[in-house]
Amino acid sequence: MLEKVVIANRGEIALRILRACHTLGIRTVAVHSTVDRNLKHVAMADESVCIGPPPSNRSYLDMPAIIAAAEVTDAQAIHPGYGFLSENADFAERVEQSGFVFIGPKAETIRLMGDKVEAIRAMQEAGVPCVPGSGGPLGDDAATNVKIAREIGYPVIVKAAGGGGGRGMRVVHTEAALVNAIATTKQEAKAAFGNDMVYMEKFLENPRHVEIQVLADGQGGAIHLGERDCSMQRRHQKVVEEAPAPGITPDERAEIGRVCVEACIRIGYRGAGTFEFLYENGRFYFIEMNTRIQVEHPVTELVTGIDLVREQLMIASGHRLSIRQEDVVLTGHAIECRINAEDPETFLPSPGTILHFHAPGGPGVRVDTHVYEGYAVPPNYDSMIGKLIVHGADREQAICRMRVALSEMVVDGIKTNIPLQQRIMRDQGFHAGGQNIHYLEKRLAERKNKTLAIG
Repeated sequence: MLEKVVIANRGEIALRILRACHTLGIRTVAVHSTVDRNLKHVAMADESVCIGPPPSNRSYLDMPAIIAAAEVTDAQAIHPGYGFLSENADFAERVEQSGFVFIGPKAETIRLMGDKVEAIRAMQEAGVPCVPGSGGPLGDDAATNVKIAREIGYPVIVKAAGGGGGRGMRVVHTEAALVNAIATTKQEAKAAFGNDMVYMEKFLENPRHVEIQVLADGQGGAIHLGERDCSMQRRHQKVVEEAPAPGITPDERAEIGRVCVEACIRIGYRGAGTFEFLYENGRFYFIEMNTRIQVEHPVTELVTGIDLVREQLMIASGHRLSIRQEDVVLTGHAIECRINAEDPETFLPSPGTILHFHAPGGPGVRVDTHVYEGYAVPPNYDSMIGKLIVHGADREQAICRMRVALSEMVVDGIKTNIPLQQRIMRDQGFHAGGQNIHYLEKRLAERKNKTLAIG
């Protein structure tokens, strides 16, 4: 078993990793920026190291500083959490070259999955269903690109090979707009990702976002832990997640899970990972693989009873998977609401000091957060300040528990998106289940237009 781990992250995920480490008797090192010295996990860690000022590029994205923290504390491994350097292949490589264990996949796997074109090729070879597309990067010949688009069929979407998080993509509905869309996306991709390679796919107009959680030990063992539905999105960012996905049959789950497991074994995957799919008309289409722990991992933990971060640590310690596929049983239903420090109407960030804080409780309620009364939410990082997760015997009970939990949650002193989450839980469309990825934004637009009309 690992003896000491550097937690190269902040906020609720850093606290989550720390707790998993401590349950296994692993000592922890918290790295933090100057503005984060009062975070919960920093106080609870066995050791802490300040790695720089508030800007991420001078602290949580500073590879030498994080590796130096591992060196001076005699740590054995580094857990990157999610975001920041978690899917940076160069960081994983430098960690391993410096003699430490990177708690995640091998660098070459991260690099493969980080290049969307190569990832799709690898998945096609592994038999994973993919969206019809160009089958590779687009060249500069306009006539060839027009021909590819005609074969795929409009609308199409042009995507940056190095993109992610909803950036570097453009939907094209007509042939007249194609050439300019490709050129513009290439320019944006070069500026944002340092890589102007783009590819083309069929644009699915009403898909859901359904993802498969996997665990693999890098030694030939791999399992899947069912699926999550993450279709409640705003600007390609997830707002609500749930498991299992409404309407997915046991046979569909078993088949797509089997395909993902076989792909993990084929590419030698190690650690926790997520295959993200668009799901439309009963068919799954691979879009990307996240080579890290996900924000929404708690819903899978609640329906399976499996601690995903603990399994990451066990795998990183060299253990084979102790869980067999037949051991994975989905029980009940879980829902997660992301709680953000932002205006629920304008979505502008709302940093500041939390004057009063009350976490909800009761059967089946879990709160993953790093905040507390008197905590000052800094303006330097992502606005998410926690996650509210509930588990029920079925989806209806889970929604009811979430409604109650949201009504009990108090975060005074700053604005939060709790009112938005409450509206979602009351929404008849959400209650029906199976809505597509555009549903929430359409509802928000309707609300805005209605407000403007009244005004």
